[in-house]
Amino acid sequence: MDKPKIEPGKNIAMKVPSFKWAETVSFYRDKVGLRQTHKTPNSIAFEFGAMTLWIDRVEKQSQTDIWLELFTPSPDEALLALGGPSRDELEELEDNNGRWTSDPAGVVLLLRDE
Repeated sequence: MDKPKIEPGKNIAMKVPSFKWAETVSFYRDKVGLRQTHKTPNSIAFEFGAMTLWIDRVEKQSQTDIWLELFTPSPDEALLALGGPSRDELEELEDNNGRWTSDPAGVVLLLRDE
């Protein structure tokens, strides 16, 4: 099987426990000086170079997780090639054109169709 094309996506998600969310948002907005581009009650997005950094408030979470987006023409083939577990239970995809997995260190990866 040929290795499918996999490239960095446009989004990085930081899943932050509720008790650290406001402080973390303030750090990136006020101290780092990132420009805010989007806001919902539980998520704020910042311009992060060519990417978008999403800081999501997560109830019942004790530590921060980083989730990365990867683009690939075939998310199913990429999942098989990477040998990672399917983690599709993590979060529902609105457009259903991707698969969730994780790397050996536990970093969550979204394999998304370009």
